[in-house]
Amino acid sequence: MHWIVDGMNVIGTRPDQWWRDRHAAMVRLVDLLERWSIAENEDVTVVFEAPPRPPIRSTVIEVAHAPRAKANSADDEIVRRLKASPNPGATLVVTSDQWLTDQCHALGAAVHAAHGFRERLEQG
Repeated sequence: MHWIVDGMNVIGTRPDQWWRDRHAAMVRLVDLLERWSIAENEDVTVVFEAPPRPPIRSTVIEVAHAPRAKANSADDEIVRRLKASPNPGATLVVTSDQWLTDQCHALGAAVHAAHGFRERLEQG
């Protein structure tokens, strides 16, 4: 199973003042995803609206971003990736966005709610 994570959706599930240091929140999420990916032997891509500055690198998961930063651009990038996939049915997208959920289902991908996934990450 390939997981594609709507990064800011997952970060936004906790009102822990992540907005005061968006980059640090992104780094924390990548760290959680790396540990979970290793523990569960899962293939993970996290997608952000814009490239993290400074860049966040990982040898465990793919850290991706939309080509142009704008509202909902991560959603558009996730849909683009699903459309380009030879087997979108083998993909599980993590999001809370209804539009993205509808698009994923239409393309044959499964969806997991961001809040429940965040709990899963923090338990692991």
